[in-house]
Amino acid sequence: MSEQDIPRSAPASEPESASVLPEKVPARAGTPGSLTLVLMALGVLSLGALGVAWQGHSRVRQLEQELVRRQEQSQTQASDARSMASRAQEIAQETSAKLALVDARLAEVSLQRGQLEELIQSMSRSRDENVLGDIEASLRVALQQTSITGSAEPLVSALKQADERLQRYKQPRLEGVRRAVIRDLDRVKAVSVVDVATLGIKLDEVARLTDELPLLSVAERAVQAEGAARSEAKPDAKPRKVASPGARPAAAPEGWDAWWGLAQSRWQALSSQVWQETKSLVRVTRISHPEAALITPEQGYFLRENLKLRLLNARLALLSRQYDTAQSDLREALALLDRYVDMRSRKAQSAAELLRQVQGQARQVAVPRPDDSLAALAAAGR
Repeated sequence: MSEQDIPRSAPASEPESASVLPEKVPARAGTPGSLTLVLMALGVLSLGALGVAWQGHSRVRQLEQELVRRQEQSQTQASDARSMASRAQEIAQETSAKLALVDARLAEVSLQRGQLEELIQSMSRSRDENVLGDIEASLRVALQQTSITGSAEPLVSALKQADERLQRYKQPRLEGVRRAVIRDLDRVKAVSVVDVATLGIKLDEVARLTDELPLLSVAERAVQAEGAARSEAKPDAKPRKVASPGARPAAAPEGWDAWWGLAQSRWQALSSQVWQETKSLVRVTRISHPEAALITPEQGYFLRENLKLRLLNARLALLSRQYDTAQSDLREALALLDRYVDMRSRKAQSAAELLRQVQGQARQVAVPRPDDSLAALAAAGR
């Protein structure tokens, strides 16, 4: 901008300002009306503001009341929730305790059920094993009794019972055991075992006859007495004549004939009596052992007692299954009979026969073991 332009503009501004001042005076004259309008506007605005403030205040109070109400309601609900939570916690604790108890009971029941099932299975499985065990135990006990007594009856009875039990049981897997039991039973029955009871009875009979055995020192008298007993026991061979009812009796001899017949009969009786007495005074006997004729009656008593002791020893040896000792005693008893007893007597012959029977039966017999049955039982129990 140049300096020439500045002075030129200054004088022009003065008349403009002078012309503006008269125009502003009328405007100043209308100022109170506009102020009133402004004041009225401000009052209206104030009233509106007051109304809005009052409305807002009432709204706030309503909101505060609602907030308080809801707060109280929420506190009530919170207390109810806390009580319900505590109750729920108690119920949860009780439920957990009951659940633990139920779990324990369930575990116990499941354990008992498992044990019961195992017991049932073991019983069903062990039924065959129990049968096999009982049969094996009975066979072993019977085998011990047989070995102690020497009799096969306990083993035979045990095998029969086992066969009957297996037959009633009817288990196919035990048929092999039953066949083995039958085989062992046949083998045991086939063995002739010593009957000790029968042999003891025979020895008792010989001991009873010992006191009645005739010795060689008094053999003739005993033989005669035995012959007389036989003749008395035998019936009369000659039939007697029975007189018929109409027949007449024979006439009795008279005179000399009667006297002669009576004398002859008396003479025959006297001569026979004399002859018997003479024969009793002198006796000829063939004796193989001379010492047998020298035995006195007292020695005969001890001889009989010695024979009884031999028989008793033989019986005890049989009962204790010492067959060698029994055979030795029986040989000694037979030797005593042959040496000192008159073997022509029936009682002596009977006693010797009984002793020979006992000697022939008194021998060691091994009862077969039921090995097939025991092996079959062991194989079936596996």
